Amino acid sequence: MGFKLNRSSKEPMSEINVTPFVDVMLVLLIIFMVTAPLLTVGVQVDLPESSADSLPEEQEPLTLTINSKGEIFIQESKVEFEKIIAKVLAVSKNRTDTRIYVRGDKTINYGRVLEIMGLLSGSGFTKVALISEPYKER
Repeated sequence: MGFKLNRSSKEPMSEINVTPFVDVMLVLLIIFMVTAPLLTVGVQVDLPESSADSLPEEQEPLTLTINSKGEIFIQESKVEFEKIIAKVLAVSKNRTDTRIYVRGDKTINYGRVLEIMGLLSGSGFTKVALISEPYKER
């Protein structure tokens, strides 16, 4: 009077084996966690160092970059000096309270960075800041 627990070989299998699916998803998660920070770097510049604390971020800031050749980029797209304000207004959807970070290569003229910051401030943008590398002990 025992119960037969074994299935016959003709019955279809009704369980789903999720172990391979979970393994693949964990591998993909690790890959995306490693590559995501690498995708955020746009134009390569050598930033100066500063001992100031970093600012808290509540929304995605707009980044304006000046590389060592003096070329100007908004996010990753190159822009001419005369068209900076028009492009920044277009990207920020005419919001002058958008936070704008200026990244200037340490080998370029400081006056050029201040000229661009003055242009942004003169156009009504109130949240313009410089970005630097954290200070490293030598």
